Amino acid sequence: MTTGLRELKKQQTRQAISDTATRLFLERGFEEVTITDIAAAAQVAKMTVTNHFPRKEDLALDYHETFAASLARTVEARPAGESALAALRREFLDQLTRHDVLAGFSGPGFARMITDSPTLTTRLRDLHDQREEALARTLAADTAAAPGDIEPRAAAALLGAAHRTLFQEVMGLTLRGTGNQEIAAIADRSARHVFGLLEPSLGGYAVRE
Repeated sequence: MTTGLRELKKQQTRQAISDTATRLFLERGFEEVTITDIAAAAQVAKMTVTNHFPRKEDLALDYHETFAASLARTVEARPAGESALAALRREFLDQLTRHDVLAGFSGPGFARMITDSPTLTTRLRDLHDQREEALARTLAADTAAAPGDIEPRAAAALLGAAHRTLFQEVMGLTLRGTGNQEIAAIADRSARHVFGLLEPSLGGYAVRE
């Protein structure tokens, strides 16, 4: 019971810090807010903030670990008979219906905060790269590729680029003030087209046995 309460308290503190940071970032801009500012506003010690969030960017992009692993996890969980491409297309289309942050949904203020910050723009680019690298490792293991085989890396690069392009479209539409329902409809058409372009080359690749 004591352990459970301690963990609950830890999660509540983490969420309070994240919410406070997001509010300050939206009000002032990411670059203008310091860890000290966040600690003071959240009424916690500066070390408490850094214990929960080692990097300031993690306070704004709190989903970074889930994002970086998302493509690999989708491929790992695909059912028998489904290719990596089919699994990733299916999951992305589902994310659009949920207005999922992993597909780029965020709200105009949050999207503007990211695009106005060189630090966050760089961090988001790094997360896209990490996501592609994780996918390449999963594809290599799943297809029993030989060490140094370029095929899994090439496939991951194509699939990662498709997701990166679609993510950027969703963010761009968000910045223009387009509503989530319309964004989902537009991105759905784009996704079907983009993944369709990859079908001739990757439609039969990494099919789960």
